[in-house]
Amino acid sequence: MQKKQKIRLDRYLFISVLSVCVGIFIWWLVTDGLGIFRSNVLPSPIKVFKTFLRKWVETKPDGATLFQHVFASLQVALGGYLIGAAIGIPLGIFMAWNDKIDMFVRPVFDLVRTIPGVAWTSVMVTLVGIGYMSKALVIFIAAMVAMVINSYSGIKQTKTVHLWVGQTFGASNWDLLTKVAIPSALPMIFTGLDVALGSAWTTLVAAELLASTKGLGFMIQQARGIFRLDIVIVGMVVIAITGAILSSILRFFQRKFVKGGRM
Repeated sequence: MQKKQKIRLDRYLFISVLSVCVGIFIWWLVTDGLGIFRSNVLPSPIKVFKTFLRKWVETKPDGATLFQHVFASLQVALGGYLIGAAIGIPLGIFMAWNDKIDMFVRPVFDLVRTIPGVAWTSVMVTLVGIGYMSKALVIFIAAMVAMVINSYSGIKQTKTVHLWVGQTFGASNWDLLTKVAIPSALPMIFTGLDVALGSAWTTLVAAELLASTKGLGFMIQQARGIFRLDIVIVGMVVIAITGAILSSILRFFQRKFVKGGRM
């Protein structure tokens, strides 16, 4: 079984690397190769790669190196994300487990969840100003919504027969929650963490476009204003790679804590 999984994983990695290489080749072909697009319209992958290397040590044109932008974005994204997890997961669990909490919280939550996270940016900037806190609060709201929904769904999907068995053996309400419902809901909870991670990362970039002095979104916005599309694409690539790394870390913990977790 493990050998089949390893072969499947190796095949997936090979196909993934091949598809990326094909995409980069087509990109090179329509720019430097055939000259279909001029460099000021679509920079070639070679130019973007050179810009990527230079941006690690150069602060022009936005006043910070690529590392400083990535670090600033990660600080805000992970801060808001972790607070969202600390509040969103327990809230979703207790809403699903206790009807009174559900009735009290749901009306407000149903209103908040329909509002896009980035829509809160102007409100937070007005309340706390441009800085770490405003963006972290925006990300907190965006991440919390996904975590509440998935945690709630996970608890609600607990099989009734498992609860009956626990009650038969004299388990208390707390034991049923912590030893039956939450363990069975872990796959959904981790799915919520994964979805929330994507929401946090994309919301951060959108928030940085409007209210920031440093970060990947700010870097993209500044480069767009002076038509430096090579820096814009560098920012997009770094966002994609960073998001993929964070998702891989989350899947690693999922495999450790969830029986039958994804590969």
